[in-house]
Amino acid sequence: MTQSATFHFDSLTPDCMWNALASIGIRPESGLLPLNSYENRVYQFTDEARQRYVVKFYRPQRWSNQQILEEHQFSQQLVEHEIPLAAPCIINGETLHHYAGFRFTVFPSVGGRQFEVDNESQLEGVGRFLGRIHQVAGSQTFQHRPSLGLEEYVHQPRKQLENANFIPSYLQNTFFSDLDTLIKELDAHWSDAFTPIRLHGDCHPGNILWRDGPMFVDLDDARNGPAVQDLWMLLSGDRQEKIIQLDIILEGYQEFCDFDMNQLKLIEPLRGLRMVNYMAWLAKRWGDPAFPLAFPWFNDAKYWENQILAFKEQIAALSEPSLSLIPQMPQW
Repeated sequence: MTQSATFHFDSLTPDCMWNALASIGIRPESGLLPLNSYENRVYQFTDEARQRYVVKFYRPQRWSNQQILEEHQFSQQLVEHEIPLAAPCIINGETLHHYAGFRFTVFPSVGGRQFEVDNESQLEGVGRFLGRIHQVAGSQTFQHRPSLGLEEYVHQPRKQLENANFIPSYLQNTFFSDLDTLIKELDAHWSDAFTPIRLHGDCHPGNILWRDGPMFVDLDDARNGPAVQDLWMLLSGDRQEKIIQLDIILEGYQEFCDFDMNQLKLIEPLRGLRMVNYMAWLAKRWGDPAFPLAFPWFNDAKYWENQILAFKEQIAALSEPSLSLIPQMPQW
C-alpha cells in the first residue's frame, strides 16, 4: 500500500468518533480516553450499559479491507480455540465498520496488569500460550497480508531514509556507509528456509497483559513469517539471561507446538530488521502531528549519532554465535 505522506487524523474529532459509534448502535457514556497508539488512533470508553470497550480507527491506506479482515478472522479463530486474546466485536454481523472515510473496529476492553518479563512463572505461561497460538496459526497462511522479509523491513526503509531530510549532513556518509554494511550482513545472515506461519507480529511485553494468565492484544502487525519472530522480543539482558529466558519460554511452548531450533539463528537478523524499519517508520510518519510530540528526539543529531553506534553493535552481534540451548563445546 502507498502511504500518503500528508495524511493525519485532524478530521477524526470527538464528534466524528461519537457519530461513528452511534452509526453501529453504540453510544458512549464516558469520554473517549486515548490509549497509547500512534499508527492508528485507539480510545477506551464506556457505553450506556456500563460496558467497557476500545475502538480503533485505522490509519487510511496502510492495510486494505481484505488485510484487516484477515487479521480479524485470525483473531476470531484463536478465540474459538480458547486462547486469551482481545478479538474484534461482531456488531451487525461485521467486525470492520466505515464512517466518514474512516474504518474502525470495536474491541472489548480487557483489564490486566503489566506482564512481568522477569517472572519465570509468567514467562512460561506466555510461552505455553504462544505455543497454542502457533499451533492454530500453522494451519494456514495469510493470503492477503505480507510476509516478513528483507525487502519490506530493510531495503524499502533504506530508500525511505535516503529520501528523508533527518540525518545531519556531517553524519550522512558515515550513517549510510554503516547502514549499508549492516544491510549486507543482514542479507548474508537472513534465511527463508523456514516454514512460514501466521504471526502476532509484534509480540513485545507491552502487547501482553497479565490477569490469571496472559492476555494478548494488538494483532495490527500480523503477517506471515518464522515462529521465532513472536518469541525473540521477550528476551532481555545479557546472553546467559536470554538463554535462561528462552529455555523457560520453549518449555511451555513445546507442550503444544514443535519449535525448529534452527530458527534461533534468525534472532539477531530479526533485531536488525526491526532497528532499520523503526527508523524509517518514524521518518515516514513525521508529517502526522502526533509523532513530533511523542518522539522529539528523532529530529536531534544525537539520535542519529547513537544509531551509528547501534549499527556497529548490531553488526558485531551478527558475527557472534547464535543463541542455543545446547551447551557450546570449548574451542581448542
